[in-house]
Amino acid sequence: MLKILLFPFALLYGLVISFRHLLFNLGILPSESFDVPIISVGNITIGGTGKTPHTEYLTRLLIKDFRVAILSRGYSRKSKGFVLANSSCSFQDIGDEPLQYLQNFGDKIRIAVDKDRCHGVSRLLKMEEPPEIIILDDAFQHRYIKPGLSLLLTDYRRLYTDDYLLPTGMLRDLKASAKRADIIIVTKTEKILSPLVRRLIEEKLHPAPYQKIYFSYVKYGAPVSFPSFEKVKLDKNYSVIILFTGVANPYPLKDYLRYRCRELITIDFPDHHKYKKKDIRLIRKTWDRQFAKKKLIVTTEKDAMRLINSPYLRFLEDLPLIYLPIEVKFHGQDEKKFNDQIFNYVREDQRDSTVHSIKDKY
Repeated sequence: MLKILLFPFALLYGLVISFRHLLFNLGILPSESFDVPIISVGNITIGGTGKTPHTEYLTRLLIKDFRVAILSRGYSRKSKGFVLANSSCSFQDIGDEPLQYLQNFGDKIRIAVDKDRCHGVSRLLKMEEPPEIIILDDAFQHRYIKPGLSLLLTDYRRLYTDDYLLPTGMLRDLKASAKRADIIIVTKTEKILSPLVRRLIEEKLHPAPYQKIYFSYVKYGAPVSFPSFEKVKLDKNYSVIILFTGVANPYPLKDYLRYRCRELITIDFPDHHKYKKKDIRLIRKTWDRQFAKKKLIVTTEKDAMRLINSPYLRFLEDLPLIYLPIEVKFHGQDEKKFNDQIFNYVREDQRDSTVHSIKDKY
């Protein structure tokens, strides 16, 4: 019933989005290209498709051979304009996702935030040693830049073809916009994916001839204790695990933890949630109410970025608190095919850029 009531608003939203795309398609709103390989990672839904771990996958793939930069909007940061990340930055300066990139890659790559992506790319390219590849984090809708390769992510349990525009559903862009993607990645699949399920999903997505579809799943790393907290190992014998998250779709982590305890208690906060004193007190109160011998508190790596420097973390300091790093793996031959497509694009784009540079001299 609610969806029916909201349908007129979804229709209006769709008209606005369609008009915006028309302005770009006609060239009234400009799309800028740059002489550097640019890979865009994004989605057409509201969060939760795994952009951050896929961006990290691309980074790990490319840093051995190229100078890589990640450019993000820096959602929920307090700073303005272009900010180049450094070791003194907090999530208030650059946002939780860029801080996670900084924690995981340090000075091996350049990490920058700028709401104006064209300005951000220009700033990166003016540096003394400019990046040879720029990865745009969450930029599928940002049509002011024309990426050389566009990756569209869609959640295995909520394919964009089965969803609806806001506010009826979770789509923030038209389903037809998926045709702009060069690569579609079905994320957060089961670890074992049958050929039949794969074929059914491919039929649902109905890719264009130029589009490649790949399937990935989540792999959790070894647990990490917060600084100054007791070191904890994660096993399968907990009486109670308390999981608190401020991410869009925490269901893979919930599934992962259910097999490691007799009871999983979850506390869900909104995506990119900024933790306040009352939130930490709620977590503490939930812990105190559990009369079990072996207990553990778990959160995500992204939540940890918003908590590490929080003055309220002291309320949990005597408790076993960990976060679980996350990475993605591709199924079967998808890994090699995906990696090859990325490298082929980068090398071809670099050759084209060199040719253009030579031509520009004459």
